[in-house]
Amino acid sequence: MLNGKTILITGATGTFGKRCCQEILTRYSPKKVIVFSRDEHKQSEMAQRPVFTGKPIRFFLGDVRDKDRLERAMTDVDYVIHAAALKQVPAAEYNPHEFIKTNINGAMNVVDAAISAGVKRVIALSTDKAVNPINLYGATKLCSDKIFIAANSYSGKTRTAFSVVRYGNVIGSRGSVIPIFLKQKEAGLITITKSEMTRFIITIDEGVAFALRSLGDMTGGEIFIPKLPSCSIGDLAQAIAKDCPVKIIGLRPGEKLHEALIPADEAHQSTEQVDRFVIHPSNPYWKYQPERYEGTRCPQGFSYDSLTNPDKLSISDLQAIVETYKNSEVD
Repeated sequence: MLNGKTILITGATGTFGKRCCQEILTRYSPKKVIVFSRDEHKQSEMAQRPVFTGKPIRFFLGDVRDKDRLERAMTDVDYVIHAAALKQVPAAEYNPHEFIKTNINGAMNVVDAAISAGVKRVIALSTDKAVNPINLYGATKLCSDKIFIAANSYSGKTRTAFSVVRYGNVIGSRGSVIPIFLKQKEAGLITITKSEMTRFIITIDEGVAFALRSLGDMTGGEIFIPKLPSCSIGDLAQAIAKDCPVKIIGLRPGEKLHEALIPADEAHQSTEQVDRFVIHPSNPYWKYQPERYEGTRCPQGFSYDSLTNPDKLSISDLQAIVETYKNSEVD
């Protein structure tokens, strides 16, 4: 599907974006991959990596807050992967205006630009924090999800399709807990919010593969959710530094004890498949056929959350994941 096509990735100098560019250029034969981001230094560093040398990759400086720049960048683009976002929970609580400008206004700009440019498909990355949000970051991502799903109802003659991928914490991404714990281990003290806190986790390679698979499967209006393992923060600390003293610091502003990927209120419109869930749009004002997705409809009241998730990682499982991360190139 990606062979001979032009793909634009917003936020492409981030952890997900770089790995996604690498995957597309390595496994497929695209006409062009466009890196759209606002940081010229990160683009310069990325351009110097051997994996991108001599490949059909173009670096386009721009911000998703600028709709005109997005429209120019999306000229003759076939597919868009929207990964640009501000995502640090404490920063969002202190800087709500900035998160709204990027995560909500930016989503609207991506939608409008994609429709104007006649892009075929747009897949947007979401987060478990968009489910029943209690923090500003989660609230902006919930709004973003709603914007992309609703966009299918007014794409008009272009028939641009919009869907969403939602998953949990990416192992080793910027600001994530594993690199933080590894640094704290060197200093001799691990600080954790609450040991019983649980989180869904996914590797960057799994996240990229799932997003590309969803881009191929989507018809417009779906929220795709992979089945993921979860773990407690206390077990993760033990896996990284079992002999290190631990200090409990309590929940940070806007932080949940447990996260969910499917809330009970959306169970009735969700289908469970072997390795993923699909949340169907509640009010599709466009042609949508949920029956095309084989599987089992989730029962009323079902929720998919990190606390009750049957797929729990043991300390030995987590130790193996940490070792894999230390030997990887995630950044």
